[in-house]
Amino acid sequence: MQRQELAAWLRLLLTPGVGKETARKLLAAFGLPEAVFQQGLDALQTVVGPKTAHALQQAPDELDAQVERVLAWLAEGAQRHVLTLADPRFPPDLLQMADPPVLLYVMGDLEVLAHPRRLAMVGSRNPTPQGEANAHQFAHALGQAGVCVVSGLALGVDGAAHTGALEGGAPTIAVVGSGLDRVYPRRHLSLAHRIAAHGAIVSEYPLGTPPLNANFPQRNRLIAGLSQGTLVVEATLKSGSLITARLAAEQGREVFAIPGSIHAPQSRGCHALIRQGAKLVESAQDILEDLRMVDPRDLSATPAGADEGDGDGIGPDSLLDAMGFDPVSLDALQARTGLDTPHLQARLLELELDGAVGRLPGGLFQRLGRG
Repeated sequence: MQRQELAAWLRLLLTPGVGKETARKLLAAFGLPEAVFQQGLDALQTVVGPKTAHALQQAPDELDAQVERVLAWLAEGAQRHVLTLADPRFPPDLLQMADPPVLLYVMGDLEVLAHPRRLAMVGSRNPTPQGEANAHQFAHALGQAGVCVVSGLALGVDGAAHTGALEGGAPTIAVVGSGLDRVYPRRHLSLAHRIAAHGAIVSEYPLGTPPLNANFPQRNRLIAGLSQGTLVVEATLKSGSLITARLAAEQGREVFAIPGSIHAPQSRGCHALIRQGAKLVESAQDILEDLRMVDPRDLSATPAGADEGDGDGIGPDSLLDAMGFDPVSLDALQARTGLDTPHLQARLLELELDGAVGRLPGGLFQRLGRG
């Protein structure tokens, strides 16, 4: 993109009183941003109010600095891009939205944005051990089936989904709520580099934008818009993941949810979605079949929480059978198994080291799917 063209697009969005909606109205009325700035005051006031019309006639003070910042960022690598609504490479699915972004910053492979199979995976930032394991397992299986997982790079389910997809051999897309010159959370810096190398990181926010809370609901609409369906792994009733699911449904996309324990707050959002019509899924194959996604590797219908090596992944272990899948206390396990405390604690430690059991706050234990 040439400097003059970039400056015109940035000027439009930096003008006081011009948000995404107003920018789209101006573009619809006059064409490209350069044409907007050629209009007289009277013409501009047919679209916007007098105050904004006057603001459009002078460049914002911070324009030159922002143009230099973007140009310097683009110069750091060939895999950095700024896409405008007029760019033929702009993701077609986002153009179909009621409120597409005007500018899109991308770090990674642009072709991934048009991947033929894309599924959003979202969920709690504080998942249960089983929920995090489910996110990783579903994403890994979907990745093996050639599906590109779209998520938000957040802690918890998002991170597990991106990691599982990469380990499954597929690209993944992270849609973030800050400028692409920042990585949030910092704990995912290494993961972000892997995603940019084997997929794409996307943002509509200008460089330098901090991860403000108000940005994330807006970010969620892009996660839904870039995907053919949305899977909610775990979510509380007030989770932002339910916003993503609602936006997906409003855009005519399928919504899937994994059921969980009736005792876990992180499962209540999924159960609410299922009551509202979301499709209950127990395996990645359920999603592949529903979305008619071709499975080139003939993925078997492995239930959530199962190990690919054998049956349910835990064998005939009586302690795991006694635990079930809900969080359970040491006292309850003693009552169910009859084991004395030293033997029970030793066995739990062994299973924890094997990855079959997770230790929860409050002295509780929970069986994990990856064990």
